[in-house]
Amino acid sequence: MKQFSQVIVSPPKPFVKWAGGKRQLIPELTKHLPKKFDSYYEPFLGGGALLFHLLHEKPDLKCHVSDLNPDLILSYVTIRDKIDELIKSLKYHSDRYFKDSKSYYYSVREVNPKNQVEKVARLLFLNKTCFNGLYRVNSKGKFNVPLGRYSNPNIVQEENLRTVNQFLLQNKIMIKCQDFSSTVEKAKKGDFVYFDPPYQPVSKTANFTSYTNGNFHFNDLKRLAKVSNQLAKKGVNVLLSNSSSKQVLDLFDSKDWEIVKIEANRAINSDSNKRTGHFELLIKNY
Repeated sequence: MKQFSQVIVSPPKPFVKWAGGKRQLIPELTKHLPKKFDSYYEPFLGGGALLFHLLHEKPDLKCHVSDLNPDLILSYVTIRDKIDELIKSLKYHSDRYFKDSKSYYYSVREVNPKNQVEKVARLLFLNKTCFNGLYRVNSKGKFNVPLGRYSNPNIVQEENLRTVNQFLLQNKIMIKCQDFSSTVEKAKKGDFVYFDPPYQPVSKTANFTSYTNGNFHFNDLKRLAKVSNQLAKKGVNVLLSNSSSKQVLDLFDSKDWEIVKIEANRAINSDSNKRTGHFELLIKNY
């Protein structure tokens, strides 16, 4: 196992702002974690807030994490394997941005680099400078968010990136781009699985699935419920997050599941007045 090259003072934080990110909910989530568990599985990784929290508490934790967004997974792998090159590229973006933010932002938004480091640097740059920090692509998979109104965005965030790098260098963290069912196939009794899928809409106009070029439909949720029940029967500790919707409640309406309603803010809503007063569900079998 690789050792940390320096003492880590602060815990790692998510390096991207992601739809459905759980950073603000960590205090609430920790109240509902299993008291003890072996390996950790998180198939809808996103910004990785809970992963980073757990790794800070348990540096030797064996983790299996994944996401279906290839650009996001590439970001984790690049931060782990090419941190110096990535920071150099981000510094280049930062210098150019502060010379002419509008022109430079839209020029970067239009390009599609093939180089691994440049691809990830572009994603992180856009995430730190776009409107509301929202990662969103259209039906063709093209990033289409306008420039944000920031006076001095912290584009590089070198200290946190290097902290994340050191945590990811542990050889007990498996990072893959794959479907959730594949990620949890080997989960066994005593392990812990956290499912945080794109949420089911709570109204006909709501849509929380536009962060990736592909959708998580009701049939996917039914498949997730089936996998969750299979894991529960094996003795795996399962925790799910989702919207407080009738569809979700109906799928987990059995004595095997405890459902807890918690208050959660929508950090990426473009209307600040609509970021509070929302509730979501925590569903667990332990």
